[in-house]
Amino acid sequence: QVQLVESGGGLVQAGGSLRLSCAASERTFSNYAMGWFRQAPGMEREFVAAITQSGRRTYYADSVKGRFTISRDNAKNTVYLQMSSLKVEDTALFYCAARTKYSTGITWPRDEAYDYWGQGTQVTVSS
Repeated sequence: QVQLVESGGGLVQAGGSLRLSCAASERTFSNYAMGWFRQAPGMEREFVAAITQSGRRTYYADSVKGRFTISRDNAKNTVYLQMSSLKVEDTALFYCAARTKYSTGITWPRDEAYDYWGQGTQVTVSS
């Protein structure tokens, strides 16, 4: 069982930066691909970014490409989401998730690809 705890959310002005962290309880963290999702009030949860076990490949939603960077430190069992040039529309509850199984029919942006989820950390961007 993988337990994930997000942190680093808060209030930031548009154009600013924020770094989210997701700490995993599992020693085998390095065996899992990780993803970030977000959900705004009244909206569906959407994919933000993902990173492979080694950290050598990353995937991003079009809406955040060039602004967000996902990374991981397997020695610390932690995945990060560095966000820059933040926009008001980035305001959402951000979740991290772990992917422990793989199927070519379940692609990176699909939430069903991920097995474990954190409780989320709120990011609010003001104009």
